[in-house]
Amino acid sequence: MPHPHHSPFASQGKPITDVRSVLGDGIAQLERENVASAALAAELLLMHVLERDRAWIYAHPEYEVDAARREKYLSLIAQRASGVPTQHLTGHQEFWGLDFEVTPDVLIPRPETEHLVEVALERLGVGSGAGLARHREEFRIADVGTGSGCIAIALAHELPAAHIMATDMSAAALEVARRNAARLGVAERITFVECNLLDAVLHQSPVTGHASRVLSPSQSPLFDLIVSNPPYIGRREAATLPREVREHEPETALFGGEVGTELYQPLITQAAALVKPGGYLVLELGYNSAEHVTCALNTAEWTGLSITTDLAGIRRVACAKRTAVRSA
Repeated sequence: MPHPHHSPFASQGKPITDVRSVLGDGIAQLERENVASAALAAELLLMHVLERDRAWIYAHPEYEVDAARREKYLSLIAQRASGVPTQHLTGHQEFWGLDFEVTPDVLIPRPETEHLVEVALERLGVGSGAGLARHREEFRIADVGTGSGCIAIALAHELPAAHIMATDMSAAALEVARRNAARLGVAERITFVECNLLDAVLHQSPVTGHASRVLSPSQSPLFDLIVSNPPYIGRREAATLPREVREHEPETALFGGEVGTELYQPLITQAAALVKPGGYLVLELGYNSAEHVTCALNTAEWTGLSITTDLAGIRRVACAKRTAVRSA
């Protein structure tokens, strides 16, 4: 009797190697191992091996898969069953309609992070229905903790005159981001900087935590917008993460400290020294971090705090506007 959740392309035990049976076998193996979204993972891996899109896969169920490709596919299925993320096996993840290279050195871009890009564009006045003039402004933007570069590159794609600084403390992650920017045609407008948060443009006192600009006001880059999806998972929560996340994604991109909220305050402090009056700070929120971030932004330096929820109703993005009050 066929598996109740088996693909309509599943083989019936026959030693055949057409697309229908190969895909069905892949789905069945992943389902046996209780892999989440088994059918989607099996499809993506077969598309990767055959170098075809989903429409082709389903339009050609009788296409014969040669032995070498079938073996490669089954090897990838076995790796996915063992916990390796699909994106690490294909080397790709879509974000904002763009194809990004991903490796174990970067956090895999999540669909919910697209809300961060949406809010950033809306605050700059270039959201849906905005005029071309705003899209063409030479905005100065910083993306803190860029990882694969997905946020910086998505913004550069939408804002053809913007200049973006993208920082990350991982040299390996920055190499991935540079390759993505080059392949997607925006490398000339993004400066990649290896540093923690915005340390490369700020000096932060280890005693007081107060941030001050290293350069003079006329030289220092004051940003129209700073955006960040910082590490926000608490190390004490590591055991609760899915295996593919806990074992295969970079710790520096996942964990924001023991609790998970530790990086928000220093980032907000730095942003206060670098965002122009009237500019914006846009932050992705971790689980239960909205109250912490709200408190940190409840100062004279910030106003107009808003919290945006994602499609699941989770408080996902915090945004605040820089007031005219500047730190001494």
